[in-house]
Amino acid sequence: MRAALECFPCYYSQILKTARMMSLTEEQTREAIARFSGLLPGLPDSATPAGIGRELYLILSELSGDPDPYRGIKAHCTRLALDMYPKMKERVRSSRDPLKEALRIAVAGNFIDFGTSEQVNLKAGLEEVLDQEFFIDHYEELRDHLDKVDEVLMLGDNAGETVFDRVLIEELGKPVRYVVREAPMINDAVREDAVMAGIDRVAEVISSGCVAPGTIRRFCSAEFWQTMQDAQLIISKGQGNFEGLSDESLPIFFLLKAKCVAVAREIGVPMGSLLLLSPRRKSCTADSG
Repeated sequence: MRAALECFPCYYSQILKTARMMSLTEEQTREAIARFSGLLPGLPDSATPAGIGRELYLILSELSGDPDPYRGIKAHCTRLALDMYPKMKERVRSSRDPLKEALRIAVAGNFIDFGTSEQVNLKAGLEEVLDQEFFIDHYEELRDHLDKVDEVLMLGDNAGETVFDRVLIEELGKPVRYVVREAPMINDAVREDAVMAGIDRVAEVISSGCVAPGTIRRFCSAEFWQTMQDAQLIISKGQGNFEGLSDESLPIFFLLKAKCVAVAREIGVPMGSLLLLSPRRKSCTADSG
């Protein structure tokens, strides 16, 4: 997915928001704005939102001297999500279709995103999303595909959301390799975030080698990209991964909430829609389940 014009005001808003959170001085914030602005004329038309976001946050981290400024926020979100874990598990156990309910819970966790929202009320957000139907729902395809594979590769997104992903992993009934970022980027999950959520108890945690708010082929390690190409089934969580992988020809099911105008328009859905998109999504985005 290519960056849209609407992405650029969002980048500048993120600079100001994150600079304040990092307690950068006004001079440092101006420098961040100037350095980011200097990159824009050289961006290729093919640049993705996640790829541009990578450059933005690398500038901010360098100026702050803190490689993981969201560390405390990530831990807080994970603790709150862990408190909700027993209730989520009970909801799955009492469902007529536990796997479908686990998918709903996993996508509900996708509203935890400090790249697109300054404040997250986990409990209120979870209840709101769980009352919402998938706008595009390729569940039957996913279930059929799942029956035919030996293992699943799952691409994680944000810390805290990892707990919701754990609920899904526990219902897939297949060995899972869970993918995290190589190093901190906004509130995206790295290995320690996945371990705090208990992912390591139910899946093998691996790194994409990528330091970006998404999975972008040119920033991934060669070893990981080979893993992607060899995968029989990939479940990709969140907007950043969709932005980086939507044009790749891989067996990817995208599970996300469309949280911005650009992504919603790219897919052809209203903003705020919950989505479970099959690999054939380009020929059937008008479908709804």
